[in-house]
Amino acid sequence: MESKKDRLRAGIEEKQGLSLGMISGGTIMRDIQKEIQEHLDAIEAKHQVKVLLAVESGSRAWGFASPDSDYDVRFVYVRKPYEYLRIDQKKDVIEWQLDEVLDINGWDLKKALKAFAKGNPNLIEWANSPIVYRQSELWDPICDTAVQYFSEKTALCHYYGTANSTYHEYLTDDTVRYKKYFYALRPLLCCRWIERYHEAPPVRFLNLLELFQNPEEELSDELLKQIQLLLERKVVTVEKDRNPHMPVILDFIREECTRLKTISAETADDHLHDLDALNRIFVKTIFETTPCAVLQLD
Repeated sequence: MESKKDRLRAGIEEKQGLSLGMISGGTIMRDIQKEIQEHLDAIEAKHQVKVLLAVESGSRAWGFASPDSDYDVRFVYVRKPYEYLRIDQKKDVIEWQLDEVLDINGWDLKKALKAFAKGNPNLIEWANSPIVYRQSELWDPICDTAVQYFSEKTALCHYYGTANSTYHEYLTDDTVRYKKYFYALRPLLCCRWIERYHEAPPVRFLNLLELFQNPEEELSDELLKQIQLLLERKVVTVEKDRNPHMPVILDFIREECTRLKTISAETADDHLHDLDALNRIFVKTIFETTPCAVLQLD
């Protein structure tokens, strides 16, 4: 008899094939990868910055993109050292392009490190994205330093808040857009992962389903079956389509939101308040990017 673990593995492999097909195929006859690289080159040239990391964020990185999903490209960049000594500081974000296909914007390194210091879950997901468009050799030590600033408290509150707001705003009508289920399911499973393993959760939704293999988790076979069915429907459904509710999934979302409201509030503050490591990696990175450039003031 096929085990729960075997069914999970088979389901994951099948859904990965579907997801990759939708990304590499589809109806848009454009070389998106090439376009993204060209945009990153143009950003570096126009703004005189170096892109340290550029990744996919959102539904494509999570692994449940629809046929009409756009590309959410997020990047972290560093300026020349003397730019950080200016009295009139430049903007710490670059908003490059937003249209039906490409959404490209990025953060300055200093802004990113401040976010890491707060345990910002969105930035942690950028750092762990499975789809990487560009990565400098300078990024690895930054990421290694940032790991120690992960905060269970911040992450639990963030993911609970995301799921709870999604439920109340989008899941209480008679019909539902399937992607909204995932916008609640994924953060709820992220919370389960944090509670179980005390670490940042994986970015890909399918990796979160490994929780169903853990006998200590009270996650039912029926819930897993319904989630796999939802995945099958999602990858062939236009995002704006409204569909009947799936009661097993809706009940799980409702019950988990209730449970996590208390847990997220009562979790102790575990922030690391010593920023010396981040300060050191900041100075090291900007000078390794352009050695001695601080002397080249305009």
